Amino acid sequence: MTAQQAPAKTERPVQRPLIKTFWAIHRAIVRVTDGRIGLQQPERGAKFGMLRLHTVGRRSGNSRLAMVGYFEDGPNLVTLAMNGWGKGEPAWWLNLQANPAATVELGDGTREVRARAASGTERERLWATFDDYPGWGSDLGALAAHRPGETAIVVLEPKAGPDR
Repeated sequence: MTAQQAPAKTERPVQRPLIKTFWAIHRAIVRVTDGRIGLQQPERGAKFGMLRLHTVGRRSGNSRLAMVGYFEDGPNLVTLAMNGWGKGEPAWWLNLQANPAATVELGDGTREVRARAASGTERERLWATFDDYPGWGSDLGALAAHRPGETAIVVLEPKAGPDR
């Protein structure tokens, strides 16, 4: 095959099998250690936190778990609805759109939350906050460009209740 016959190379997004393997291992570590390892608080400008998100399946009604990275914005927890930078929305975000009530497990306990997508100036401000974290910065836009639509910024607000 000559150079003229070779298929053109295209820029490749993040390798999905690697991401899926990483998250499977991470979930197993959190499960085996009952959250003592793997759930961590964020450090502004240094590292994201990791939480375990409990949702209700939009079709099955069964409990679902997902591990997501987050940072804090006042009392809110903020994450990106990315699917390993692959196409489509992550199942946990589709579940939250159908039923925004959820529970999060953090390194210091659990919280009841309500999910919503950030929009407008809030979305712009939160998107810019990702620049504060090493490893994202200007790469965030390039990674998001691999997705077919806008990547939702998910805000997990403390659930309002009589004791809050």
